[in-house]
Amino acid sequence: MASVTGASLDQKLAMAKRCSHEGVLAGAKAAVIATVATAIPTLASVKMLPWARSNIDLRAQAVIISTAAGLAYFVVADKTVLASARKNSFEAAARRGNN
Repeated sequence: MASVTGASLDQKLAMAKRCSHEGVLAGAKAAVIATVATAIPTLASVKMLPWARSNIDLRAQAVIISTAAGLAYFVVADKTVLASARKNSFEAAARRGNN
């Protein structure tokens, strides 16, 4: 059983902050890309297709685009945080094995 010290808690807190910050940045980048990737075809279809012009109003366009952006943000942020935590866990286990 490893003892818990103030220094180890500070180190774990700093690592958690770094993991979450990486997740936020990756999620924001993915949300921007998803916004552009969904806005272009959505807006183009409303301009070119008569069915879309009559059935997809501004609110529906906003819902389509923002749903894709939100989904991309949360999926990528979650995957990034989990990958970073997994990597840090393996590194910590390797450090404990070397001590």
